[in-house]
Order: sequence, then C-alpha cells, then structure tokens
Amino acid sequence: MPISILLSKFVYFLYQGKVKPNALIIIRFTCDLTKINQTGMDYIELTLSLNNSRGFESDIVSATLAEIGFESFIYTNDGVKAYCAASLFDEKELKNWKESLPCDIDVEYTFELIKEKNWNEEWEKHYFSPIIIGDNCVVIHSSFHTDIPKATYDILIDPKMSFGTGHHETTSLIIGELIKMEVAGKSLLDMGCGTGVLAILADMKGAKPITAIDIDEWAYENTLENIRLNGCPDIKTFKGGAELLAGQKFDIILANINRNILLTDMKHYAACLSTGGMLLMSGFYKTDMPAIESEANENGLTFVKFEEKNNWVTTVYEKR
Repeated sequence: MPISILLSKFVYFLYQGKVKPNALIIIRFTCDLTKINQTGMDYIELTLSLNNSRGFESDIVSATLAEIGFESFIYTNDGVKAYCAASLFDEKELKNWKESLPCDIDVEYTFELIKEKNWNEEWEKHYFSPIIIGDNCVVIHSSFHTDIPKATYDILIDPKMSFGTGHHETTSLIIGELIKMEVAGKSLLDMGCGTGVLAILADMKGAKPITAIDIDEWAYENTLENIRLNGCPDIKTFKGGAELLAGQKFDIILANINRNILLTDMKHYAACLSTGGMLLMSGFYKTDMPAIESEANENGLTFVKFEEKNNWVTTVYEKR
C-alpha cells in the first residue's frame, strides 16, 4: 500500500476516535454514544498481537475497535488489550473488523470473557497512586492509600473501569485551571464526568449548583460513589449526553471528552452557557486546536487561553 494512502487512513482513523496512547494506562473512550448501554460488569478482553508494529499501528487498531464497541484499552509491549461490555460483543463483527484493516497491518487476536472484578483492587495493584496537582493544592487518592500528603483539597476517588483519576494530562490540566478560577456560587457542569473528580473539586471550592453527566454506565455509577465518599450530596449526577442540556444554564462548563464529541456537542455547550460564562475543554492534541477554534467561533465563543502538557491541551473560552 502506498505510504500516502496509509497515512491518509491513519489520519482518518485517528480523527474518528481520539486515542490517549499512554502505555499501560486504561483509557476510556466515548465514541459511539448509541452503544453504551451496559447493565452488567462482565466484559470481553481482546488480546491483540501486532506482528509488524512500527509505533502507530496500535493507534489505528484502537481507534477502529472503538467504532465496534470497544471502549477501554491497555497498550502492551507487543500490541493492545481491548475491552468491551460482553453484551456488545459480536465475534462476526470482530472478524469483519480485522478484514477491513489496511493490508500491511498484521494482527492476531484471542479473546475471553472476564467476569465482574473488584476494580478498586485492580487499580490498587496496577494503576492508581496518589497524586498532587498545583503546588500541594489538590491531592487525589483512593481509600486503599494510607500515606497521604497534605493538600488544600483532599479528594477521595475509588475508580472503576473509567477515565478521570487525575493521572492523565487532560484531567490534570483542567484541575490546574479549576484551581485558579473563582467558582464559588457559580453554576457548573462537568460534562463527561468520568470518576466525578472535577465536579467534586468544584464542590469543595464552593461552586453551586453542580451537574455531572456521563454517557457511560460505569462512570455514572462511579461518580455517584465518589460523591458519597467525599460528602458532596448536592452534586446532581445524570447518565446521558448533550440531549440532557436543553433549557439549562451554567456559568462554567468543563468538558474533558475527545475531539470528535467536542466538535459535535460544542453548540449545545455554547447554548447553555451564561453570558460571561467560561467553557474549559480538553481531551485533544495541540494539533486539533484549529478545528476546536473554528467550531468555537461558529458558536460565539471567544478564545481566552490554552495550556499544554505532553502535547495534550486544555483550552478556555468565554461567551461574551
């Protein structure tokens, strides 16, 4: 296959579903909103070996698997582990997926049913360690941690299989901006709330009322649990997408999702943002900023600033 075609396919796939390619970190995708309707915790673990990997095949594989219902990924030394709800798995669809890959990507896979797990235990063993953000301002840790550093805001997060513990650049970038903002007494929306960490921090800083929304069943349930753990009963949490925003108004909107969802739903965010309100968006790369900027301008939003970390970006816009 000519390199120009391969590169075109790579760009297309990558832009169809943004990948957060941090090795050995579970990543939550929000790609096909109509497919996320999980009622149980059983899932399929798909183990893929990339026999001719040159560095970017994992991104293509993950992005295209996201289109057929896989939503969490672990990057390994020789490939990818991918996960989807058992109720969404279709072996025939998986075979069709493999046949549709560019011909020079050689993939072998196996899969197995994984019954419900104690995800707090899994994160304790493999992924989640306490972190501090913003000069000892915010510490994020779980109930299994014992040696906790002192910080202004102490946030307790027991994560399920969802994104948003604060370790990823996009979450820490928005937390850094939220720390600096005056939010007391302001209405706030945490869109794509994940574990609920941003909504919880906003509550600790005095924002009210606060609404947290996520399309993912696990994220929704995990946010409810973490709200209880942190004693933030006033945060209103809903499962769904931008269709829930009609008729609402917010002074501040936080949206840490991905490029495609942001571009699709920005009009809804702008419509429910109060005059003088601020929209913080993350979940995309610096190279995506022109597309984000164009859509923001189309919806009457004025660019204020951006912050970058390892090529990931958080942007701030104001509705004037």
